[in-house]
Amino acid sequence: MKRFFALSRTQHGIIDLSTTAFAALIWLGFFPDLGFTALALLTAFAGYTAIYALNDLMGYKVDREKHEGGVLQSGYSVEASQDHHPLVQGVLSSNAAYAWMGLWLLIAGVGAWLLNPVIIVILAVGCVFEIAYCKLLKVTHWRIVLSGVVKACGPIAAVFAVDSTPEPEFLLLIFAWVFMWEVSGQNIPADWNDVEEDKRIGAKTIPVRFGAGVASTVILLAAVFTLLLSALFPLFSPLRGSIPFAAVSLVIGYFLLLNPAIHLWRTKDGQNAAGLFDKASYYPLAMLVLVAAWILLGGW
Repeated sequence: MKRFFALSRTQHGIIDLSTTAFAALIWLGFFPDLGFTALALLTAFAGYTAIYALNDLMGYKVDREKHEGGVLQSGYSVEASQDHHPLVQGVLSSNAAYAWMGLWLLIAGVGAWLLNPVIIVILAVGCVFEIAYCKLLKVTHWRIVLSGVVKACGPIAAVFAVDSTPEPEFLLLIFAWVFMWEVSGQNIPADWNDVEEDKRIGAKTIPVRFGAGVASTVILLAAVFTLLLSALFPLFSPLRGSIPFAAVSLVIGYFLLLNPAIHLWRTKDGQNAAGLFDKASYYPLAMLVLVAAWILLGGW
């Protein structure tokens, strides 16, 4: 099973589930019943598992090019595994990988139907955009927009799971927050780590296209926007205590996102890009802990 979990980067996928739980809880202002929560978590886990597997399947040819050039990343600390990229390493067949992805996609689809059929559409959008994202690696650096949309699909689907008619303004806020976090703490730092290999195979990414100076500036600006957007969430929550929540969210964002981004901007060091990626990966989880505590305390 380790090879299948490596294909889906399950450790990272579980952390990413935090964005879905956070979005649902900040909108509801209370914990839903256990039956609903179990179904929602299973559906979200299945969706992330399927899409991460889809990413490896669609990126197989490019990963193989890197491997043939003597480079095969073992992954960041949040997803490091001896079996990272199992298809390229030959420890997992493509048929088995497609079967694994299909199984979890089916589970996600059934769960989505039970929660809210609108989620099926969101899941389909995520899959299509993920395929396009992978296929555009050697075409344009603007594929980063697709990555942000894919990451935002999960939390937006979570909101529709708990409320069939959420406010469009809140959906826009969730989308923008996740999008900026993906740009600043995930996508560009990950591409930075692969910049030499990407140059060799002709990939189009922001670090390759514009260099360390522009990449670090985009990261820093996106990190600032992420923090500012996080302070707006209490405006949409039924819980009291917007100022304390906003203050703590800014502190969390500073230590896990903004400070590492500032450090990277100053040093332009690839190792610091990897450090930013790892710290930023835990940012949604920390925000989930914050909103859970806020609910338990009934607001501040």
